[in-house]
Amino acid sequence: MTNNLQDTITLHNGTEMPWLGIGVFKVEEGPELVQAVQTAIGHGYRSIDTAAIYGNEAGVGQGIREGIEKASIAREAVFVTSKVWNADLGYEATLAAYEDSLNKLGLDYLDLYLIHWPVQGKYKEAWRALETLYQAGRVKAIGVSNFQIHHLEDLMKDAVIKPMVNQVEYHPRLTQKELQAFCRQHDIQLAAWSPLMQGQLLDDPDLQEIATRYGKSVAQIIIRWDLQNGVVTIPKSTKEHRIVENAAVFDFQLTDADMQRIDGLNLNQRVGPDPDNFDF
Repeated sequence: MTNNLQDTITLHNGTEMPWLGIGVFKVEEGPELVQAVQTAIGHGYRSIDTAAIYGNEAGVGQGIREGIEKASIAREAVFVTSKVWNADLGYEATLAAYEDSLNKLGLDYLDLYLIHWPVQGKYKEAWRALETLYQAGRVKAIGVSNFQIHHLEDLMKDAVIKPMVNQVEYHPRLTQKELQAFCRQHDIQLAAWSPLMQGQLLDDPDLQEIATRYGKSVAQIIIRWDLQNGVVTIPKSTKEHRIVENAAVFDFQLTDADMQRIDGLNLNQRVGPDPDNFDF
């Protein structure tokens, strides 16, 4: 079980990925972003998740450099994830997109590079590019995002290397049990984006009752539920007190009954696009 913020899961290729990180979706370039990343590293976070389409890789990179310097740690101590956008899905285009992300971040390599969405007819060539980058030692691990079971099955038919991670929308109203079971069976680590359902779950009466009993916030209960379910999670926040609060989840454990009660909130309800029906 995870006992502290720097605990890691070993991916199927031997790479260590922290269980808990910080996401920066919808955080624009600027001082707030740089400060959030730097603050997270200062408070012990060792995983930062961004994407080309977020348009904020330069600020994330600056925050990482400043955070590393202030914390007196090595670059290798921080796990950095980015994602290739749909417009760049293709062998040569994906290779170029990777270099572009590295340049913006100001880094020599990424720890994890993901295909952001399963664009039909395009993701296999992009995957081939990720395999090339991985085999050349340019990236520590490769994976996908928003892939359903059938996408993974299709990808793995031709893949030389199977994905190490699948990052998907995951929260108590979208528990994705079948997808998680498939990923477990194939040793693909599930990771959660929008674990708090973009804040929509914070008023849920069941979660509030559980939170009150444990003397924790609803956000802390959900993050703990993620971790006990074996799901890597990357809640987004730019506020220091929230960044600290989101990481204060290692001093308690949810009972089996409470885990099942939270599982029971599932409505297969998405806050983001449906991976089987998106047009971007």
